[in-house]
Amino acid sequence: MGDAPATGRAVAGIANTFFPMTSSTKQRASLGGAIEIADGRVVIRDDSVIASERFDEIARTAVFGNGAARDDARWLIWEIGQQLGVRCASIHELYLARGRGEVSGFTVPAMNVRGMVYDTARSIFRTAIRLDAGAFICEIARSEIAYTEQRPAEYVAVILAAALREGFRGPVFIQGDHFQVNAKKFAVDPVTEVAAVKQLITEAVDAGFYNIDVDTSTLVDLSKPGLDEQQRVNYEQAVELTRYVREMEPDGVTISVGGEIGEVGTENSTEPELRAFMDGFNRMLRERVPGAEGLSKISVQSGTTHGGVVMADGSIADVKIDLDTLARLSRVAREEYGLSGAVQHGASTLPDGAFNNFPKTETAEIHLATNFQNMLYDHMPPELRQEIYAWLSTSAKDERKASDSDEQFFYKTRKKAIGPFKRRLWDLAADTKQTLASAYDKKFEFLFRQLGVAGTAGIVRTHVTPVERHRPAPHEGMAVIEAAPDDADLSD
Repeated sequence: MGDAPATGRAVAGIANTFFPMTSSTKQRASLGGAIEIADGRVVIRDDSVIASERFDEIARTAVFGNGAARDDARWLIWEIGQQLGVRCASIHELYLARGRGEVSGFTVPAMNVRGMVYDTARSIFRTAIRLDAGAFICEIARSEIAYTEQRPAEYVAVILAAALREGFRGPVFIQGDHFQVNAKKFAVDPVTEVAAVKQLITEAVDAGFYNIDVDTSTLVDLSKPGLDEQQRVNYEQAVELTRYVREMEPDGVTISVGGEIGEVGTENSTEPELRAFMDGFNRMLRERVPGAEGLSKISVQSGTTHGGVVMADGSIADVKIDLDTLARLSRVAREEYGLSGAVQHGASTLPDGAFNNFPKTETAEIHLATNFQNMLYDHMPPELRQEIYAWLSTSAKDERKASDSDEQFFYKTRKKAIGPFKRRLWDLAADTKQTLASAYDKKFEFLFRQLGVAGTAGIVRTHVTPVERHRPAPHEGMAVIEAAPDDADLSD
């Protein structure tokens, strides 16, 4: 621990951990006497400080802090959330209510927040407060966890911190998107590959991911003679992973699990394929785990591809989405299997005029990712973008096809720079962040209105009851967070 500051009471435990001291620096701004830790529990004296700039340093420490500082920050964010009702939750019960026909008319946006996550998520929660929205998901895929360098515990901490910072109150749905089995690795060593997905599920659920999209659609074999045989390995492994998810569930939580029948970017899915998968999945789940909860939704392919198709000049090719397929498959999923409906992936680069069609077709959920990343690159300082592109020219050169233009290469690979440049993106200048915040606010408001989730906070409260789950403090001696003196030097 560092030395006590020259003014104010001696700082114990968590304050020193968050705001390390040396003989040449003063204590950084903290949360003051507004937050105390008593008997391993957070006591909130004044929650207004949480929605202030003082809280930003806690969020930053949860990402960039070392050792004890990082762990303490993540614990504090989680425990403040437990006290204020900002808790990780499963959307399972709301989705089953939709399957029973009790709610309808909206499509839940599941947003993959990749870069500048704290600021982007703050925009999401600002929009939710303004529009009284509750039915929305923040998610990250298995592949994104790797290239954005965000393990589940970090992602949960930052999303919850963003919600708290903006004053949001209510369930927070955090989802593992495309927890996918790699077909090539599975073909060589299926046990090891499935075990890797299980290990990720364990890590994610422990962190607070109470919504998991199991993606074994890569294992569909269209060379087989019948639909059941084509889907068999898909539903067998989906059952195995669902069984594992159920074993990992915290007490009182039924994790929302989604399945997938067609890999995004391939042929459009059909009703017979959906029935083949669901009949096989339900039959095998009953055999292996009698009485276990099944799926809440089903992902299908209807004409999109992840990230869109980039042309040689850098523009995105028009996408022709099959809305009739979505409507039919959503109806079958609800009426025959009690699911919330179909899920649409790879939709963020669709034209603006397409989004209001999803509630009309009763699509249950839509996944949005790449366009938020595009907005980040469009608004960052040109010199930083060029620096990133120079880094990609070396670090990702093996991914470049001979036919790729510069625009195509950088568009397809620039997601790989988000992790290595994470701190630089976090530290963008205030004016750049403000410009981005304004753009994100407009985009999220547009999407929330078009998808019909404005005003859904009430139905979320009706159908979703987040479980209060406390965690043990990571270190002893955490007692009180002190205020810094008004004249404190807040620089590093």
